[in-house]
Amino acid sequence: MLGLYGGTFDPVHFGHLRPALDVLQALHLEQMRFIPVGQPPHREDPDVSGEHRIRMLQLAIESEDRFVIDDREYHREGASYMVDTLQSFRNEFKQTSLCLVIGYDAFLGLPGWHQWEKLITLAHLVVTYRPGWQRTQHQDVMELNELVLQHQCDIGDLSGSLFGSLAFVPVTAMDISSTLIREKIQRGERITYLTPERVAEYIQQHQLYRKFE
Repeated sequence: MLGLYGGTFDPVHFGHLRPALDVLQALHLEQMRFIPVGQPPHREDPDVSGEHRIRMLQLAIESEDRFVIDDREYHREGASYMVDTLQSFRNEFKQTSLCLVIGYDAFLGLPGWHQWEKLITLAHLVVTYRPGWQRTQHQDVMELNELVLQHQCDIGDLSGSLFGSLAFVPVTAMDISSTLIREKIQRGERITYLTPERVAEYIQQHQLYRKFE
């Protein structure tokens, strides 16, 4: 099985990396593909270039062989819709189980995604949550409640098919965000222990995320 993990990674941090490792281990994935978005359709463009974001990802994942960067969204023109990305992977990996990994907050907003109903016809949906969270909020969203009722399974059942199932996976709670890191940099504060040391050094070296008068 392949895990597919999209995001702006602006910058990448331990709040991305540790949950990705939790899912990799829980599902016994062959790889976790990190997919840096090119032009996000639902938010402003990233603060720094794709080249910088990809280089920081390279530095962040260099110690884990099963973490791999996939830059297909970065090289695609126009908005980066996940349904197009999954179709691209499905065309390439016709006989491989694909698992789209998304956080619980993103899952709650899934009905706002472009052609969101098609996602589960291309891959399994793996929704991460922090221990202690109430996994019932989706019941207030009729479309998601129906999705869960129809497709939820145990994580051990995902490998039995190529797509079409939904599973919830607990991950390590880490209250870190890219926004927090950018704000700390702009205030001149250290970002030690929020992101890998080599990423912090790269940010410092290239003076990223700083506000210049």
